[in-house]
Amino acid sequence: MNEYSIARHGAGTGVRSLSWSLTLALLALAAPWAAQAQAAPEDRALAQRLQIEESLQRVDRALYADYFRQAYARYPSIPAGTLESIAYVMSRWQQLQPGPAAGYGEQYQHMPRSYGVMGLYHGEGFADQVSEGARLIGVPAARVQRDPLSNILASAALLDRELRADGVGAKSAIEATRPALERYAGFAGNAGKSAIQDHARSSFAFDVLLAQDKGVNDRGIVVPTRAVAWERAFDARKLVQLRAPFVRLDVSRDRVEAGALKDDGAFAIDPLSETLRAPSLTAADEKSTDYGPALWVASPYHSTRTSYDSVTIHTMQGYYAGSISWFQNNPNSVSAHYLIRSSDGQITQMVRENRAAHHVGVHNKTTLGIEHEGFINNASWYTAAMYNASAALTRHFCATYSAISCASAFKGPAGSGINVLPASVKVKGHQHYSSQTHTDPGINWDWARYYNLLNPGNPPGGGSVIDSFESTVGHFDTGPAYSGSTTGIAATSLSERNCTTRKNGECSLRLLLKDDAASSDAWAVRLLSGSGNPGSNAALTRANGKVGFWVFTGATGMSAAIGIDDSDGTERSVSRAIAANTWTYLEWSLTDDAQWDAWVGGANGAITAASVKLDAVWFYRDQTSFDVNVYVDDVQVKN
Repeated sequence: MNEYSIARHGAGTGVRSLSWSLTLALLALAAPWAAQAQAAPEDRALAQRLQIEESLQRVDRALYADYFRQAYARYPSIPAGTLESIAYVMSRWQQLQPGPAAGYGEQYQHMPRSYGVMGLYHGEGFADQVSEGARLIGVPAARVQRDPLSNILASAALLDRELRADGVGAKSAIEATRPALERYAGFAGNAGKSAIQDHARSSFAFDVLLAQDKGVNDRGIVVPTRAVAWERAFDARKLVQLRAPFVRLDVSRDRVEAGALKDDGAFAIDPLSETLRAPSLTAADEKSTDYGPALWVASPYHSTRTSYDSVTIHTMQGYYAGSISWFQNNPNSVSAHYLIRSSDGQITQMVRENRAAHHVGVHNKTTLGIEHEGFINNASWYTAAMYNASAALTRHFCATYSAISCASAFKGPAGSGINVLPASVKVKGHQHYSSQTHTDPGINWDWARYYNLLNPGNPPGGGSVIDSFESTVGHFDTGPAYSGSTTGIAATSLSERNCTTRKNGECSLRLLLKDDAASSDAWAVRLLSGSGNPGSNAALTRANGKVGFWVFTGATGMSAAIGIDDSDGTERSVSRAIAANTWTYLEWSLTDDAQWDAWVGGANGAITAASVKLDAVWFYRDQTSFDVNVYVDDVQVKN
């Protein structure tokens, strides 16, 4: 049994089991969704298992959405969306049930365990949110641990108490919830007064507000979008440290909107990333001297090192902010060198590389440890941003220390138990070392994907570019709502050449997708190439041909496909998920029939002609009332 098992509950009715036949039926129903919303891991067995798990999770998440509504009815002072956001930050909307010690040994790094959809702590070094929440709603603590509805109500009662103490209500500005969220977090029993403990609580509040600012609509998880005026939630220096991605800008003067930071010339806006920067920030406690992209937050738990022999990959069994707090102040002296946040790949360093962190027992003195936010039983935590940030950090180790070779990284299948690997494997998981009881990163870590990120060889792309958008919009000269096949978006949606956000060169194609208020249809956008006239499109050779493009969006739940004009009609490809907040290269093979479905005309679901044309790029998303920006760069073909 996993250290964190995922219990499946009804409303106070105990554990609900699902038959295998029902599992298969749910998978069949979810297959179209899974192709659109779930990025395919490079481990095929892992991909198939995740499809089944995610299908079942959508059933539970529909129940949780109803429980949130009940909580808001009982505690009307809580601003809408806050509970959903806390659940997203703490559990990714899963019912956490820490298992017995016989399963995976003691809780990972002795960290306090968390329970339920809301991830409530039950003491063990942090606040006892379970018992206090149970007292507030008048039920036994065990019920708050086991029953999702009681867990959500207990969380709501705790948050309601903190909000009312500040005079904050449902109609208050969302930024006003920040102090209450920091107190609610439960780290160090809320007794720690150090700057690092304050930073951990601020990180938690930041994550909760960030989920609302971006909005989430992904595999049954829905966090309503609500714009956050970041300069009102945190002071300027804290925004720099937290890397708020969306602040309100006065780009013409390169500053936050009028008066927000007065005339403090030390702070500036990066107009490309829309992130607040402080060029003069030089304090030793805010930058890592070992690895430039990392923040520096010191842990007191370290010892002498004997060599640099390997890299250890961990999963926290907890949260980024909570781990920062725990590694700075815990009774077991545990720590790690680096911690990585799931949402955006932010990295915090807590132990210098020339010291041994306390993370893998007898191997501490020879290895470097990376902790990844999340739980081993939930692959949702392992985002593209996290994989990319982690791989970049490990490549730094490989380039710095001669004994560590990225080519010697483990690339086999993920597993749930102890699997001791030889010392010649230099990048591996906690579960791959001798004398260990912990089995992280576990069954959902995609080692094949990670290996390819560590050893990229020829990077994605690099083909013959059809449209680079450097000087014109190229073949994509019509609006995204031009095609009669497009559904869900308004005619005011637009496409334009953009020279602010791009992957390669100087410019990309920006799509602004606006919802059609008169329609409740999910978005299916057919971005035509050559105004829909095949004669105006570039010819593609089928033999060994692959077609792809780079794409970036800040929205979750987006996916893309392409259409090809074949000799017998138009074929449409399977869709591929687009990771939020990172450039992703998507590609389809013209010779792999499994990647194509018949769409219109006499199409047969396969590319059969020797020469074909690119008809369109398709984008999909669940219906939303909020604007979505998508950027496309370097549409290309390779043979």
